[in-house]
Parts: sequence; C-alpha cells; structure tokens
Amino acid sequence: MIGTLINVAAIIAGSALGLLLRRSFKKSMADVLLQGLGLCVILIGLMGAFKTGNMLLMILSVVAGGVAGSLIGIARRLDALGALAQRKLVRGDNADNSTFAKGFVTASLVFCVGAMAVVGALDSGLRGDHSTLIAKAALDGVTSVVFASALGPGVMLSALPVLFYQGAIALLGNMVAPLLSTVVVQEMSAVGGLLITGVGLNMLLKADINVADLLPAIFVPFVYYPIASLFS
Repeated sequence: MIGTLINVAAIIAGSALGLLLRRSFKKSMADVLLQGLGLCVILIGLMGAFKTGNMLLMILSVVAGGVAGSLIGIARRLDALGALAQRKLVRGDNADNSTFAKGFVTASLVFCVGAMAVVGALDSGLRGDHSTLIAKAALDGVTSVVFASALGPGVMLSALPVLFYQGAIALLGNMVAPLLSTVVVQEMSAVGGLLITGVGLNMLLKADINVADLLPAIFVPFVYYPIASLFS
C-alpha cells in the first residue's frame, strides 16, 4: 500500500496547491488551462488506445462494459456522491454553481483509468516495487494542480477512489496476478486509453460522453482471455 499512499498524498498536495493558485486565476485563464489539459488527456488516451492488438475485443469490451455500467448506474452513483460532497463541503451562494462534482468525477476517471494504476499496484503489492506508482504519483500530482485550479476542491476528493481502486489491486495481487498476462494488461490499457480519450473530449468540447458507465469495459479483457483459453 506504500505506493498507493504516496500516490494519494501527491493528489492531495497537488490539489491543495491548485486551490491556492486558483485564487489568482481569472476564469478565462482557468478555461484555457482546462482546454489545454483536455488536449493532453486526449493525446494520452489515443496513445494507449492504439496499442490494442485486437480491435474486435475492444468493441466487445465497450459494448459489454456499457451495458454493465448502465445497469449498475455507475455514472449516476458517482454524480450523486459528488453532489452530496458538494452540498456538504461547498458553502454560500456559489454552492449550486460549483464545479465540485465535475472535478471529482473527471479527476477520478483520469487517475484510475490506465495501465500504470493496474501494473503499478500489482508491482507494489506483489514485489514491493513502488517505482511505477511513484512515477504515477508525480504525474497525478502535476495534473491535480491544473485540475484543481480549474475545477476546484472536488479534485482532492478523487484521492479516495484512487486509494480504494489501487489499494484493492495491491492487496489482492496474489489472486489476480496469474490472470494478468502481458496481453491482458495490454488490452485493458488500450480500452482504458479509449475511455481517457472520452474524458479529454468531454473536457475540451464539453461533450456528454458517459465515460463512467463505460468503466466496466476495462475489465472485459480480464474475463475474456481466461475463457477464450479454455476453447483454444
């Protein structure tokens, strides 16, 4: 859990710095920063998505994941959690117009979706090698500065999903590691890259891509390959 805790601390510290800088930013400047970060997020997502070696599996993952996510209501639950935190933590006349919930959901998706979260947590839990998560912590810390300066304190709350998601992978590493072959991680990362691209499009174009409900798509390759191996 050491690597995950370092990652969480970096997000909190970066968010705190971003909130301090936010006071000196004009809204126009914050909008420009958010658009620039959206471009970067799209690039990162596309670089990951293009690594797929099985386009049919990616399509299957998105379809199956979208169905599962819609039935579970992931987006609705995340929005409700963000709105609840917004009502509890944001005071005054600006509470209704706060970007708290948007910051929480956007940052949670960006920080949790990707190969570094999975591989880094496994290395941390199985081998005590925290280097990948420390590198991810540096990236997330810098990103959280920009996110928090543009979207507010909700970004800091995204440290909780990171703690639970990466922490669970690290603690359950011995159970899931045999199923996470190189090709499985590659395809999970590719699907995650596609979803990150959706996050970037939402940020840049203010699109309405329901990325949260597509999150189960990341785990379809994890289920697909063990089943496929039984018939090969």
